[in-house]
Amino acid sequence: MTASGTPTPAEELRGAGLRVTAARVALLDTVRAGDHLGVDAIATGVRERVGHVSVQAVYEALHALTAAGLIRRIEPAGSPARFEGRVGDNHHHLICRTCGTVVDVDCAVGHAPCLTAADDHGFTIDEAEVVYWGLCPACSASSSAA
Repeated sequence: MTASGTPTPAEELRGAGLRVTAARVALLDTVRAGDHLGVDAIATGVRERVGHVSVQAVYEALHALTAAGLIRRIEPAGSPARFEGRVGDNHHHLICRTCGTVVDVDCAVGHAPCLTAADDHGFTIDEAEVVYWGLCPACSASSSAA
């Protein structure tokens, strides 16, 4: 445990039943330090920390850490998958249509009937995913200036 009482990445991996490797620890650190990173950016971050690692090894580790609930995979329409370290709180995302910037946003507030299925077809629903699309401030300003 760290001084603040939170588990180390190695302890989290062990707790999830995963083998602890330098590459997995580096991957977990990279995803958590990043901002909705794609696989290439994650691979670069892991390589900066531990040296050579294959893209296949990165994909395998991403799959294992996602399945264990240590990281979250998001798949914005028309974009490659991205990964984040914020898990377990059912937050949503804002995505810029122009530059692809992804920003976390807490759950919708107020009256949101679309978050409750009109007919659950017998499913036990445990999550609702909402993606807000638009233009980030920088892209909005540059399209106004043009």
